[in-house]
Amino acid sequence: MTNTPEVVVVGGGPAGSAAAFWLAKAGHDVVLAEKKEYPREKTCGDGLTPRAIFELMKLGFDFDVPSFHKVSGLRSYAGDELQVELQWPEHSVFPNWGGVIRRSELDQQVAALTRKQGVDVREKVEAKAVMVDGRLAAIDLVKDGETQRLSPRAVVVADGSLSRFGRALGTSRDKAYPMGLAARGYYSSPMSKADFLESQLDMRDASGASMPGYGWVFPLGDGTVNVGVGILSTFSHWKEINTTDVMNKYAETAPGYWGLSEHSKLTEPRGGKLSMSFSVGPRVGSNFVVVGDAAGSINPWNGEGISYAYETGRIAARHISAALGADDLGILQRYPQELEDTFGLYYRTARVFVKAIGRPAIMRTLARTGIRSESLMAWTLKVMVNVLEPEDKAFGERAYRALERLVKVAPDRLAN
Repeated sequence: MTNTPEVVVVGGGPAGSAAAFWLAKAGHDVVLAEKKEYPREKTCGDGLTPRAIFELMKLGFDFDVPSFHKVSGLRSYAGDELQVELQWPEHSVFPNWGGVIRRSELDQQVAALTRKQGVDVREKVEAKAVMVDGRLAAIDLVKDGETQRLSPRAVVVADGSLSRFGRALGTSRDKAYPMGLAARGYYSSPMSKADFLESQLDMRDASGASMPGYGWVFPLGDGTVNVGVGILSTFSHWKEINTTDVMNKYAETAPGYWGLSEHSKLTEPRGGKLSMSFSVGPRVGSNFVVVGDAAGSINPWNGEGISYAYETGRIAARHISAALGADDLGILQRYPQELEDTFGLYYRTARVFVKAIGRPAIMRTLARTGIRSESLMAWTLKVMVNVLEPEDKAFGERAYRALERLVKVAPDRLAN
């Protein structure tokens, strides 16, 4: 490998690996720099929606590996007494099934696919931006105290939510956008092979007191489950919340069939921040694009980030390939417009929605109202995991206006 690859990808998670895979498949010379060594631990719910499964299918992922557990739907609770169980919907593009797999295993498997495609994957390497007159001029790859300088034609910034590399290029999060806090841990469970993901939309502690946010239990099929909670920054006191404490309280009150207890706890909770709704920008520069969590691409509806990481990586690779083929890096400027065309209305609607549910009383009211109607919940599931059919998307603008009115006039009424 020379010091002048066509593309350097910084970060080997879902977004970076997808971008590297598709660029190599298009015939480009690609170096992928991953700071850690596979398999590496990541704070994640480990759940894959049909949209994520679709992206993995395109990558040629082997779903028969023992570490992958297939699930057919979602079970939601609002308190103890209200429950609805929904199969993943039939769709003209996306499969009607999802799955659960530890991120450490998933990322390692996808990195192997990029290697098979011809990507030069380098682990335990730190990438540092070399800036000249405010422009990314080169990248220093540092490993074991030695530095190699690469001068690629284009760079993919995919180094996750902290994105130190991206910040060196001038990216920052718009604080007016919602952000999530999440924590997860692993438990042994007799229900590890369950066929459904599970979410709790109205969390209560052992005394019955309401807690902000939502909880989940995702079965891994190997004797363990992933248990976690998510809280949105639209909750007025979110900075005072200890997500580890909330998660432990949620585990105490989760349905007994999961068998969650201090005895079955396998790991202590790990937490992190979730940058949502493409809150990070700029997403393109003169010779770089920003993808996945580094771009704040997490879905505010449900906290899902994996599918959007794969998808933004694939979209970015297409624009980079076109730019390199035409010897015109100006083509990179089309990337953010495609993100807007693909996700703009959906994410704007989500931002309005998360304002509405920022108050626990409103979240509880909406959850309890919706969960009583299976048809309404089925439609809500389609919206939350972003699998509406093309003909349904015309509803999006009407839904946005309706949610906007809800936020402006309904909070006090709903909370009473």
